[in-house]
Amino acid sequence: MRVTGEKEFQAPREKVWEVLNDPAQMAKTMPGVESFDIQDDRHWRAHVKIPLGLGGLRMSIDFEKMEEREPEFAKLHAKGNGVGAVLNMDTSFNLSEEGGVTKMLWEAEVHLLGPVASMGQRVLQPIINQQVAQVLGSLDKQVQEAKPE
Repeated sequence: MRVTGEKEFQAPREKVWEVLNDPAQMAKTMPGVESFDIQDDRHWRAHVKIPLGLGGLRMSIDFEKMEEREPEFAKLHAKGNGVGAVLNMDTSFNLSEEGGVTKMLWEAEVHLLGPVASMGQRVLQPIINQQVAQVLGSLDKQVQEAKPE
């Protein structure tokens, strides 16, 4: 499943880049994070509970930064394992700035395997869309809080 989008931030590109490339700040944007461990600046792990209808799916997700061109582009790979599901996700973003406003073009390729995947795209798409909206809203809040006064 591929999802793409665009988001504008009322902040300079360097500030948005800083938040996007700080694993601790990004952990705050992810819904359902129960714990978070940073191994180094390119590898980190999150233990999450993903809301899927009845209850939730507990998953351990390993993140690896694959590529970056500061302050405009980064690519991230995530591999998650949980009871009844395996997640593979590749995400990337491009940042551009004009007049103090930063535009982020992003995309994610999400592959879910196992019994949970049998729910089908029709069921999973709205859940993914809701999670993406939550992450982007939280990201905007993190960027605003990180802006200098």
